[in-house]
Amino acid sequence: MSELKRTPLYDAHVALGATMVDFGGWEMPIQYPEGIISEHLYDRKNCGIFDVSHMGRFIIEGKDRVKFLQRVLTSNVLSLVPGRAQYCIIPTSTGGAVDDAYLYMFEEDKYMLVVNASNAEKDKAYLAKFLPEYDVIFTDASEILSSIAVQGPESEKILKILSGGLEITGDKKNDLREITLEGKTVRASKTGYTGDPIGWELFIDSKDAVWLWNRLIELGAKPTGLGARDTLRLEASLPLYGHEMGLDAAGNEIPVFAVSLAKFAVSFDEEKGDFIARDILLAQKENGTEKRIMPIRLIDRGVMRAGMDIYFEGRHVGWVTSGTMVPYYEFDKDGNITENTGKRSIGFAYIDSDVTKKDIIEIDVRGRRLKAKGVIKHLNQSEPPYAKAVLPKEK
Repeated sequence: MSELKRTPLYDAHVALGATMVDFGGWEMPIQYPEGIISEHLYDRKNCGIFDVSHMGRFIIEGKDRVKFLQRVLTSNVLSLVPGRAQYCIIPTSTGGAVDDAYLYMFEEDKYMLVVNASNAEKDKAYLAKFLPEYDVIFTDASEILSSIAVQGPESEKILKILSGGLEITGDKKNDLREITLEGKTVRASKTGYTGDPIGWELFIDSKDAVWLWNRLIELGAKPTGLGARDTLRLEASLPLYGHEMGLDAAGNEIPVFAVSLAKFAVSFDEEKGDFIARDILLAQKENGTEKRIMPIRLIDRGVMRAGMDIYFEGRHVGWVTSGTMVPYYEFDKDGNITENTGKRSIGFAYIDSDVTKKDIIEIDVRGRRLKAKGVIKHLNQSEPPYAKAVLPKEK
């Protein structure tokens, strides 16, 4: 049995009393002593920090760097300029996803591709197949660079204390900047996986990761584990590879355009040119897919989990891909956050495309058929600094 890998923050997690689990071959914190609900709510009202150093970080340089990336990614790399990032997908030859990823351009002549931790080795091997065709320098920087996500309404205030009042990045999502935090060089990205309207992901030399983690805690941020990271991303309707991407419950490939975020990740611009599975993906976009990923909520009391069967008018139409009970803060009639909280059962479904958000579906929860329906979104992110739960009108 192989030994699990650990990030530079492993000892810090253990010292904080974290419950450590195997996550994609990494020993990572699933939660800290106060628990997932507390961590989720603290992120939504204050500031949560997340160790995301387990994710893969690849540096791509060399004369053919753009040609290579245009071939193996779905995004238009030529649309990137220094100081910007873009969401992208590494497509299979049959129109599914090897992985979803983020491409960063902090400086001229160099790109950083960040991929999911559980897929890092697979992604590296897949991309390596194409490297001999290009004059490219491909470096796995996962060990020398660490990453900490800083998310929530108080994240800007905390980071500005460290930056001496200087702006962290520009105001737009996907803005990037190299900054100095108390003498340490940090690369900041206005991105995140929580749905918070305010938040950044920070990249720092691994030798300085513990310092940054501890300083963030001293300034009021709360360490947040993988459990709350999952409930936060689910509330924000953000897909997770292995659930909303990859293979479905029957072992079949989920098409890229079954996921709504594909429209932001796939480019058919003329300057993009040809790329892996371009024609298949274009057909998915134009003709639709047999099934699609849809945010859903339970109407009946209960909790849905990944893999549960979904029925509509007596026929099997799909599966739950992610599901759990998620907490939220209530807001008063003037839009102010209160101390009152609630919980709701929400998730994602991979469901026949002819089933609409107006239809009442049934989820088989341990032999009981519970009513559910699709929603447009679970979270409103358009009123900073808070992300607000979108609740059903009916009681």
